[in-house]
Amino acid sequence: MNKRYVVRLDEEEWNSLSDMVTTGKAAAYKIKHANILLKVDANGPNWSDEQTAEAFGCHENTVKNVRQRFVEQGFETALERKKQERSSREPIFDGEKEARLIALSCSKPPEGRAVWTMQLLADRAVELKIVDAASAKTVERTLKKTNCNRIVANAG
Repeated sequence: MNKRYVVRLDEEEWNSLSDMVTTGKAAAYKIKHANILLKVDANGPNWSDEQTAEAFGCHENTVKNVRQRFVEQGFETALERKKQERSSREPIFDGEKEARLIALSCSKPPEGRAVWTMQLLADRAVELKIVDAASAKTVERTLKKTNCNRIVANAG
């Protein structure tokens, strides 16, 4: 089978990959990618994608993608995971919704309460139709990025 992306490691790259594999002092995916590159090297074992995938317990597409990244983008990129072009999940609070949440958290808390809790803020954000649904943890992560102190002006 003709391979479209042929990996040819120079001596320095081969030594670097061999050290990474033998010491095991890298992330598991990096070690797997290093093993893949060592086995598909045209100057070395020159294994097929099928053999390599079976030997390292991954899909053939992984082998092809590592091979392609090595040829097109270089040694370091081939060892890394492919970066997502966009996140899998869109953020619940975009800029405008986040601003409304911050304004809400800096406002006076509901009657009978001394401060806003994360759950109260989440419930009020849904009630005011800022968002369709939100958990207290999502509100906490969103507010963590701000300087708005929702508890007490000076606790210390």
